[in-house]
Amino acid sequence: MKLTKILGLALGLAMSTTLAAQAQEISLRSADIHPDGYPTVEAVKFMGQLISERTNGRIKVQVMPSSVLGSEKDTIEQTRFGVIDLNRVNAAPFNNLVKETVVLGMPFLFRSTEHMHKTVDGPIGDEILAAFEPHGLIGLTYYDSGARSFYTTKKPIEKLADLKGMKIRVQGNPVFIDTINAMGGNGIAMATGEIFSALQTGVIDGAENNMPTLLEHNHYQNAKFYTLTEHLILPEPVVMSKTTWTKLSPEQQALVKKLAVEAQAEERVLWDKKSADSEAKLKAAGVEFITLTPAQKKAFYDATASVRAQYGAPYADLIKRIEAVQ
Repeated sequence: MKLTKILGLALGLAMSTTLAAQAQEISLRSADIHPDGYPTVEAVKFMGQLISERTNGRIKVQVMPSSVLGSEKDTIEQTRFGVIDLNRVNAAPFNNLVKETVVLGMPFLFRSTEHMHKTVDGPIGDEILAAFEPHGLIGLTYYDSGARSFYTTKKPIEKLADLKGMKIRVQGNPVFIDTINAMGGNGIAMATGEIFSALQTGVIDGAENNMPTLLEHNHYQNAKFYTLTEHLILPEPVVMSKTTWTKLSPEQQALVKKLAVEAQAEERVLWDKKSADSEAKLKAAGVEFITLTPAQKKAFYDATASVRAQYGAPYADLIKRIEAVQ
């Protein structure tokens, strides 16, 4: 009888604790380097709206755009230690921390956006998200960031040889730097906030990114040539601080995961629309788009074989599985 009473009290206490956790109001801060209106920013806002609705306002998300909370590298550390609760970050800055993300940055790894979607939406994507947890982060989902191509100031890149000697800004990542170098250029690591003035003053001859970034960060004002190499199709993880995660009840954790995936679908719609709108606006602003022939594009692919061989070696099996995704 005493044991039954003790068990009953314990169960009651556990239920009370769970209900208290669910009833407590939680405010989550989310970081992004992009400005308001950018698809990734708006998608996290949408996720926050869904979470607020489904929890009757008990959990709210405040998105802090435009690098208010620091660069992506800075915000990763803040998220690991619970200073920031949610974060949308390009996969590349995670490479030194979550080794599996190195694979996502292999040049020409994904054949198309559709191939990338099928990969990250399946078991492979789940495996990579799970690899974040030992590092103080909970992987929730992936957002699109389009295909990265070259934009330049002085002359267009119409073939591989045109890139020779050009100073091209990349994220501070050895894979990306070596990718540019393998193509004959000179990869220059630089923070996003420094690119505009570097293009303007000639410190760099160009950069590589998607069309919305070229537009929204005003790089098109100095870089009038956009060459569609599409050498990277890079998914962007959305993560939560494990410190924050453990404060949520199991039911709240499951809800956040579910709604993060729902917001992913919204982000893809927003991304496609933003890309189309950005292309139209860039062309109207005088940006020249250079489309490569299959043979020209293959030259870029072949030039980066050494990068895939060097950095992909530890993940050869994973890369084969990605390539096999249909």
